[in-house]
Amino acid sequence: MNNIKNIIFDFGGIFIDIDYQKTEQAFIDAGIINFPELYSQHHASSLFEDLETGKISPEQFYETFRKTANSSLSNEKIELAWNAMLGNFLLEELNWLDSIKDKYKLFLYSNTNQIHYNAFSKAFEQVTRKKSFDDHFIKAYYSHSLGLRKPYKESFEKILEEQNLLAGETVFIDDTIKNIEGAKLAGLQTILLTPPERVSQLGL
Repeated sequence: MNNIKNIIFDFGGIFIDIDYQKTEQAFIDAGIINFPELYSQHHASSLFEDLETGKISPEQFYETFRKTANSSLSNEKIELAWNAMLGNFLLEELNWLDSIKDKYKLFLYSNTNQIHYNAFSKAFEQVTRKKSFDDHFIKAYYSHSLGLRKPYKESFEKILEEQNLLAGETVFIDDTIKNIEGAKLAGLQTILLTPPERVSQLGL
């Protein structure tokens, strides 16, 4: 790592525990046995990509999901299963984040969606009694509001351009190799975080 001035963090697996298996199992238990073909940590079908880039609303997602999965699950049951992957905030990592905010310009870039955003925002307030998780960063970028998602090179380039950041002075940290590869294409320095390693242990 050389001449690092800016850090762009992933969210899931970095500052909040994520267990994709829990969502997969919740849908399978609800009768959606082909769910792994639709969504995983490393793959998203066009329906989920549309949700994660804000092209469709949660309500449109629920309706299309029922048609795609040939299911009659209610919106509430789909939401519950979809949110099952969201675990606890890693409070020690958030405290560490506060300790480096004067050393680097800090940003977040997460593939997420309005359903998850609503859920983890509410959980953050309940656990920390603070208003917004986003306040830890100069700006938090979420794919559903950015209109682009990882691992596509263009998404990283848009953030660099909007924030006037030099790729060579910026490191991107993620726990998914596909996203790391996309960041490299945009010229960023990268760190692949491998569980159980925590970002606070990187020596930044």
